[in-house]
Amino acid sequence: MDNLDIIRQRLHNERLVGRPCERPEDVVRGLCAVQAQDYAGAKWAIAQRTTDATDAELDRLFNDGKLLRTHVLRPTWHLVMPQDIRWMLGLTAPRVNAANAYQYRQLELDDAVFARSNDALVKALQGGVQLTRAEIARVVEGAGIRASGLRLAYLLMRAELDAILCSGPLRGKQFTYALLDERAPGAKLPGHDEALAELARRYFASHGPALVKDFAWWSGLTLTQARAGVEMAKAHLQHETVDGKVYWFAVGQAICGELEAPLVHLLPNYDEYVIAYKDHSATLDPALSSLAGDALMAHLVVLDGRVVGGWRRAIQKKAVAVTMNLPLRPKKGEKDALQRAVERYSRFLGMPVTTSWAK
Repeated sequence: MDNLDIIRQRLHNERLVGRPCERPEDVVRGLCAVQAQDYAGAKWAIAQRTTDATDAELDRLFNDGKLLRTHVLRPTWHLVMPQDIRWMLGLTAPRVNAANAYQYRQLELDDAVFARSNDALVKALQGGVQLTRAEIARVVEGAGIRASGLRLAYLLMRAELDAILCSGPLRGKQFTYALLDERAPGAKLPGHDEALAELARRYFASHGPALVKDFAWWSGLTLTQARAGVEMAKAHLQHETVDGKVYWFAVGQAICGELEAPLVHLLPNYDEYVIAYKDHSATLDPALSSLAGDALMAHLVVLDGRVVGGWRRAIQKKAVAVTMNLPLRPKKGEKDALQRAVERYSRFLGMPVTTSWAK
């Protein structure tokens, strides 16, 4: 195994090449979680791994509660399956709370305040009620708790981590919150070790080949916990050493063959192909170092599995304008592959997409 094998295998395991998933739910289930503070980007990340899912279809699934958004793994939002949300929260919420501890103290939020806030939220949302962030703030303020700015953000995050709240359906363009008990009725929860082994098994099956430190970063767990998870899932995993680094992946996964190059993906900024790893040496083009402060803050252009530049989008009245930022202009075959990726994005949005190059 070498770096090219790592690239090919990751693309295949993450369903960016080879057989796509039939349904968006299969993508999220397979990846375990999809980072989603950029909701529009998360939808595009999921759609690229399906046969031809659209933006409108992803909204319908989200509104129907087939996909839920909550804070899990790390202190940021992820889309997860209703069947997975509780055991993943049970495993990773303690680590997120630990990461938040300093802000809790700075904002004068303690267990007593969180309990009062959670109680007010349960009473307000019972019976299928969904409320926007502003409406939630009024509910919490009504309970005598100051709820604005960062304080409100951490009160809401803690309610998600405590398995009180999760996403409700969109109200126009606004997100709402609903009770987790009503969006994902309680299921049997595995024990801690079983949950840790399951998370490790599924991560390396869907994201491998990957390092233990990649798993620790993605999951938000400590390196000690990550190593323990790998050890408990060892019967389902195999490993190879490349340049002195030990890469883990699922048992039975054969090394993939050559890619049908050139192959271009227009990935969103927090796509699992990039954000799920601590070590990017296999997939980041060294030529990007000069653009790190610009291109890599945007969405990502991936050529044959390597990140080679960035792209930005601007929603206009009747079209979407995409601006490309690459250190090297693509060659003829690469231009054709890039155009196919743009056309796929256009079908996803159901809108025309125009392209230009950054100056």
